Amino acid sequence: MKKYSRVFRYLIPYKNQIILYFVYTLLSIVFSIVSIGMLMPFLQLIFANTDPACVNCSTISSVSSNPAISFINTTLLDSINNNGKLFTLAVICALMISFILLKNLFLYLSYYILNPLKNKVVNNLREDIYSKILELPIGYFTEKRKGDIMSRITNDVGEVETSVVGTLEGWIRDPLTIIITLVTLFFTSAQLTLFILLLIPLIGLAIGRISKSLKKHSVEVAKKYGESMSTVDETLGGLRVIKAFNAEGVLKNKFEKENNELVAAKNKIGYRRDLASPLSEVMGIAMFCAILGYGGYLVLNKQIALDGASFLGFLGLFYMIINPAKTLSTSFSNMQKGTAAIGRIEEVLNAPVVVDANEGGEKIKQFSKEIVFDNIGFKYEDVDILKNINLTVAKGKTIALVGSSGAGKSTLADLVPRFHDVSSGELLIDGKGIKSYALTSVRNLMSIVTQEPILFNDTIANNIALGMKNATAAEIEAAAKIANAHNFIIQKEDGYNTNIGDRGSKLSGGERQRLTIARAVLKNPPILILDEATSSLDTESERLVQDAINNLMTNRTSIVIAHRLSTIRHADEIIVLQKGEIVERGTHDSLIAQNRFYKRLVDMQEVK
Repeated sequence: MKKYSRVFRYLIPYKNQIILYFVYTLLSIVFSIVSIGMLMPFLQLIFANTDPACVNCSTISSVSSNPAISFINTTLLDSINNNGKLFTLAVICALMISFILLKNLFLYLSYYILNPLKNKVVNNLREDIYSKILELPIGYFTEKRKGDIMSRITNDVGEVETSVVGTLEGWIRDPLTIIITLVTLFFTSAQLTLFILLLIPLIGLAIGRISKSLKKHSVEVAKKYGESMSTVDETLGGLRVIKAFNAEGVLKNKFEKENNELVAAKNKIGYRRDLASPLSEVMGIAMFCAILGYGGYLVLNKQIALDGASFLGFLGLFYMIINPAKTLSTSFSNMQKGTAAIGRIEEVLNAPVVVDANEGGEKIKQFSKEIVFDNIGFKYEDVDILKNINLTVAKGKTIALVGSSGAGKSTLADLVPRFHDVSSGELLIDGKGIKSYALTSVRNLMSIVTQEPILFNDTIANNIALGMKNATAAEIEAAAKIANAHNFIIQKEDGYNTNIGDRGSKLSGGERQRLTIARAVLKNPPILILDEATSSLDTESERLVQDAINNLMTNRTSIVIAHRLSTIRHADEIIVLQKGEIVERGTHDSLIAQNRFYKRLVDMQEVK
């Protein structure tokens, strides 16, 4: 059960409700057993030999070596002698109906208690996965497929809901039913009950062998589902390219192949899972017939203290075990299937958060002096990405990072907001190690504008005010004006309340980028990290965005990842990176004069 501990951990805060559920379930089982137990006096009354001349007389014997049967027979005889057989029959029927009603009342109450708990468990699990995704460093997702992550928070959580949480009541109710019924059967006839206990392991062995293979196939299903989700995500994100290159057939074949593999894997699970229930029922009936034959032999030969009516009541009680055993075996099979989903979820939940938020650390409230990269090194999976980086970014200065693709520009910039932590050396802000500060306070000093605008399916106002809970409409509008975005916003039908669609799909590239700049303006940070935001825009949009960036950079410390070298001529210092190391540094003019790496990069961009 250790593998399910994470799921059960979510139930701890609700222990009072669980106790109440246990009590209701116990009462439901007791009344169910008592209602079936009423068959014994009913059958005694129906099959008793009576004298036709005597209405109330009966040959029912009150003598029995079994105290329970003796008590039933005595009570039955007293009722017949005092009130007559018809009245006694009516009382028995009324009691049976009453006990059935009470059984179902308590059964409903148990569901009423448990169902909200199950929903809360799944809801909390889903929230924990999403929270962990937000906590994990960016590096974690470098080699993870987005579709696979989405599969874990949707399909795998759904599998846990169906296969584990959905069967929780069975893991309490069914074992209780079996145990209490067996105890009742034992007091009715110890010999027959021991015979039953010898047969039960045979059913468990057969069901266990079927269920064992479900986990392996469930892992395969989850993997295939993640692959198909990734294909869907890539298709939705790349529809323009797919259509432009007439690649619909290629993507369709790819998805069909993945989908067929998913269906095949799900069928393997279905064949084995669906076999558990009918197999357990067949074996249960076979077991019932074995008891019927063996018990009948003992009754006919007077080898047990049961008459015919009591034996039929015993069989009725035993039949109560078959359905819970069948349900329990199905639940066990389903939980084996859910084990794979729990494993995949725990891979995310147990992933180490390598960037310590240090929430108890010092809160840095303002940036007053400089950012220092002191002999910085950074490795990813033992591969050197940055080596021997020594750099000082003084307050109010603009530093540009240039170099060929893969030189380490973005990684170097990502160290400042601690998207990654350095592997060696130290990064300092105002003379103190960046790790000594609370992470949220460090990021409060910064805004980032990426090359590809990151927007959300929400209103324009909410996208600009992202992370700024107390921003007023006037402040949002002022930020939009500085970012050259106000004019196009007020032309929208709903103005600042216009929904921009998935990833801002209802806006042009220039409009999207100006919203991200407005977002940075509203935050009003002392430090800016700019992944040059104009490289993929048309001339008019580029001018508007560049003007907005110039407004944003005024009186701020800026680290600019430069793609178009023509836009960084006036940077205070240009850092040239090659293979993770600084190979040149200086102003635009001084680097041109050196006639080395930077000059070659400029010449290549100027070639028409």
